[in-house]
Amino acid sequence: MKRSIVVPVLVVTGLSLAAAAQTSAPRAAAASAPAGASTPAAPAGPTKIAVIAFQVAVGQTNEFQRALAELQKKYEPKRQQVQALNTEIDNLTKQLQAQGSTLSDADRSTRARIIDEKKKQLDRSAQDAQNDFQQEFQDLYNGTASKVYDVLNGYAEQHGYTLVLDVAGQQTPIMYVVPSTDITKIIVDAYNVKSGVPAPPPQTAAPAPGSVGTPAPKPAAPRATKPPTK
Repeated sequence: MKRSIVVPVLVVTGLSLAAAAQTSAPRAAAASAPAGASTPAAPAGPTKIAVIAFQVAVGQTNEFQRALAELQKKYEPKRQQVQALNTEIDNLTKQLQAQGSTLSDADRSTRARIIDEKKKQLDRSAQDAQNDFQQEFQDLYNGTASKVYDVLNGYAEQHGYTLVLDVAGQQTPIMYVVPSTDITKIIVDAYNVKSGVPAPPPQTAAPAPGSVGTPAPKPAAPRATKPPTK
């Protein structure tokens, strides 16, 4: 059975958030009202809602793409080592199958033991590389996601949005969205301007996922913050 590991593959899971803007009634008006008079409630403003594919926005930022390319490059030697060991095991297995009938019982047993030991080595090396990459990828995603959220939060407050929904969140029951309400690209562009990181050069396609699996970070959603009192 052929084994392989793929560490430099971007797979991110859903990240949901909700940003709510709140306003307080002017205290000066309440203080100047006659004693015993009730203060009229402030009229509710129109609801303004936007949607964003948050994890997509994080993944499309120039900063994240550049850092991910560097992370993939860092782990490329390890991926090649694991792939070379995988190829060696395949070759030894084919040789044993082809020559098995001509070998003594002792030779077959020795070769089978060597193959088994190399398979265990492959599993350990692949898992270690996967775990190391997963941790670094998790840290990279969380760090970028936090900064993208700050840009999103500021944009929502500045433009008077009362609610921002993550359409990529698995728990967000959104069946239809007017395209004009999608601010994903707006946030990506705003973040790229703020970070000052230029667009990275086109990257070659990453290898297909293998038996070891692909990293799937599950960062905690940033908590919505209350905007300053007007």
